[in-house]
Parts: sequence; C-alpha cells; structure tokens
Amino acid sequence: NALLSESTLSPAFKISVNEKPQVLIMHTHTTESYEPYVRDNFDTSFNYRTTDESMNVTAVGNAIAEKLESAGIAYIHDTTIHDYPSYTGAYERSAETVKALLEEYPSIKVVLDIHRDAIGTENTITQPIVEINGKEAAQIMIISGCDDGTMGMPEYMFNFRFACRLQEQTETMYPGLTRPVLFDYRKYNQNLTTGSLLIEVGSHGNTIEQAVYSGALFGDALAQVLLDLH
Repeated sequence: NALLSESTLSPAFKISVNEKPQVLIMHTHTTESYEPYVRDNFDTSFNYRTTDESMNVTAVGNAIAEKLESAGIAYIHDTTIHDYPSYTGAYERSAETVKALLEEYPSIKVVLDIHRDAIGTENTITQPIVEINGKEAAQIMIISGCDDGTMGMPEYMFNFRFACRLQEQTETMYPGLTRPVLFDYRKYNQNLTTGSLLIEVGSHGNTIEQAVYSGALFGDALAQVLLDLH
C-alpha cells in the first residue's frame, strides 16, 4: 500500500534550533470558540464564535506555542482574525497572511492552522474527550490534504508524512488523544510549505479548558517530532 509506505518516510524538512522562526501557528477561522464550562444541556442559541482570544482557538495556539518555547524551537503565533466580519474568503485571506510571513521569515518549515471541529446535529452536540493523566482533554484530528492533480499541490505527500509522524508521536505519548488522520481532497493552503497541516482541536462541545489542555499535550508531541528532525 503506497500510503502505508509513505507514512513511514521522513518529512522533507529539517529543523534548526536557533533564533530563526521554524514554526508558524495561525488560524484561518480565528474566532472559532468553545463551551465556557461543562453544561448539562446543549444551548442551541450559544454562538461558538468570539473575538475574545482567551475563549477561541488563539488560546489553544498559545498553549502549543508555549511548549515549542520550552523546547527551544523558535516560532511565530499569528493571531490575525481572518473569518470576521466576513466568514467567506477566510482561506484566501489567511493564505495572504501565511505567504507574507514566509517571505519575511524564510526559515519557517512548518505551518499549523489550528481550528476546532463542529460535531453534532441541530439538537445534539458531541464532546470528543479522552482522559489523560486524570484530566479531560479534547480529542485532536490532524487533516492532511491530497491533490487529484487539479489543486496545484504536487508535494502533498510530504505534508502527509509529517502528519503521520505527528500522529504517531502524539499517540505514543498520549494514547487516545488523536482521531484518525483525515487524508482527503482538500487544499487548506497546504501547498505553501512541505510541513503544512490543519489541526482540529476538539469540537464546539468541548470546553476551552479541555481544548487548551489538548493544545499543551499536542505541543509536547510536536516539539518532540521537530527535535527529532533537527
């Protein structure tokens, strides 16, 4: 199986541990937010979007960034809001942000677009959680897009290799934290580097606390993978 053999190959980049940024953390849907606390009932009127950085995916990005900092890996966490006031065109706008940062910091090898998923129906909401070290963590899904030849993403397999290594490391350190890698015909601006992935941290049913905790755990695994590519 071609994918299986690809999944074991090394990513296409090496990391330098110096003052130059190696990782860009950003958010196409910056205002995606979480439950403020565990509730008994699903409040259908609750708006799962906010520009409050302490309640949206920016807080998850910060948790990941802190782990990179501890590991001595230089990064940039871009908190530009791309999905408000207009949601339409968010990927086009975030692509401009990423391109500008890659031009300014050509040392960047990895671009992680941190999102939160939405799992549920009109009347129900799903809260994908796993208990790790006695605390509830929101489950994570890594998305690696592939190209059917029409998307201008000839190097998509390099992203996939990185996705597999990241998932394997995360599961080794924190069993159950990740859902299966989603490998599908999607672009998500993953043509911009050979280390571009979309990370869904939890769903709108998860609390901000569960999501931030997952960000920290994922950051541990990410730092380990990157140090191994040093």
